[in-house]
Amino acid sequence: MAESRSDHPSLILVLILLYCMTMFSTGSSFGVNWGTMSTHQLPPEKVVKMLKDNGFKKLKLFEYDKNILDALIGSDIEVMLAIPNYMLQMMSVDPSFAAAWVDTNVTGYRYIGGVNIRYIAVGNEPFLQTYNHTYIRRVLPALRNIHEALHRARLSSKVKVTVPFNADVYYSPPSNPVPSSGDFRPEVRDAAIEIIHFLYINDSPFTVNIYPFLSLYQNPDFPLDYAFFDGTDVPLIDGDLVYTNVFDANFDTLISALSKAGYSDMEILVGEVGWPTNGNKNANIKNAQRFNQGMLKHALSRDGTPARKGVINVYLFSLIDENAKSIDPGNFERHWGLFEYDGKPKYQLDLSGSEDTGLVPVKGVSYMPRRWCILNPEMHDLTDLGDNVGYACSLSDCTALGYGSSCNNLSLQGNASYAFNMYYQMNNQHSWNCDFMGLAVVTENDPSSEGCQFPVMLASGDSISRDRGLLDTLFRYYLWLVVFLVIL
Repeated sequence: MAESRSDHPSLILVLILLYCMTMFSTGSSFGVNWGTMSTHQLPPEKVVKMLKDNGFKKLKLFEYDKNILDALIGSDIEVMLAIPNYMLQMMSVDPSFAAAWVDTNVTGYRYIGGVNIRYIAVGNEPFLQTYNHTYIRRVLPALRNIHEALHRARLSSKVKVTVPFNADVYYSPPSNPVPSSGDFRPEVRDAAIEIIHFLYINDSPFTVNIYPFLSLYQNPDFPLDYAFFDGTDVPLIDGDLVYTNVFDANFDTLISALSKAGYSDMEILVGEVGWPTNGNKNANIKNAQRFNQGMLKHALSRDGTPARKGVINVYLFSLIDENAKSIDPGNFERHWGLFEYDGKPKYQLDLSGSEDTGLVPVKGVSYMPRRWCILNPEMHDLTDLGDNVGYACSLSDCTALGYGSSCNNLSLQGNASYAFNMYYQMNNQHSWNCDFMGLAVVTENDPSSEGCQFPVMLASGDSISRDRGLLDTLFRYYLWLVVFLVIL
């Protein structure tokens, strides 16, 4: 009996440790990106409720948004808050500008019961080749100024700085295209290593965005199965290491580059990873579900990659579709969301690893009236139809009409109706936005077909977008005023 009593506390301690390890392995390694480039946004408080209902513990925001940060107060969701690239110039040359930003956006929210801001992302993919070196020399000074501002606010031990890099910052040479030959691109190597050193000595992580979908999109000969996590018949062999998916190969190319620079034990966060559901022949719900479920299982498994074992910390991209994003990279850019524009799950995705749960939608969503703008079926003179469809698409979102997309099989009349309706909806159903030289008419009969939705926009979107824009403008004026006063 005495033996049982003496073992009892030890048994409890073991059970507690096992429970904590389980919690860590199933809930601490993934988050989600919340982008807001939409004409009609869901109320932030409803989205935060959905995040909590789904068990999301980590969130990445691309810039300060007062409405979102206010909604996050008291949620305990860990937040990575980003500084947009357009702010890097001022951040890099004026410490007072950086201090004002930290005071308003971090110190003002990071109190007991406030917002759990854990990381500040300085810029977003600033070394991207398409930026043509615009931001490269601005990043490190901005990083230092933000870190110093956090230090002065006594937050540098609690809030860490990082820089989200695109995966094109490193590469494997064509002569030896295996992960172990990975290194940083010669033209950015010195600048990248300077940043890495600063992050390393300040116990901050290296953040990278990895998109296997783009490997498939950019190379029609890329083996499809190699983009996913459920096996391939032709693995990549790198010495003793075997790669069955491109994510692991990409990640370990980074490991090799870091090792060559002397930072083999650098902490790594995958800031963005995901798969789109529309806008390309390979961007569909089936592939997105396959990829994202495989990514989550892989991240939570602790198997890691061939070159680095353990949990992979990832932020899925993204939470909700964004119909106002640039489509320069491709039509799929507006369709990365796990959820539709109105907060409905696109597909079932288990976030726990147990395969018995699905996504919970945003609740209490308000829509505009159920009416649509379509091509007038009684209109026979279609001489000006092409110009009007082009106009509607240039000022709305017709990406679902593209080759291989969900509405690709509509008739000429269906294409016109879809374009007219998107313009009408995104401009808040004003009657004058459904005319198009007399070609269009409003209907209360839903023109949607199987696989092709004609949406009705959110009722609250206009006021949210307008209020957010006003707040952002006022905040920017505030920061400039602070800088001006300091200079005087």
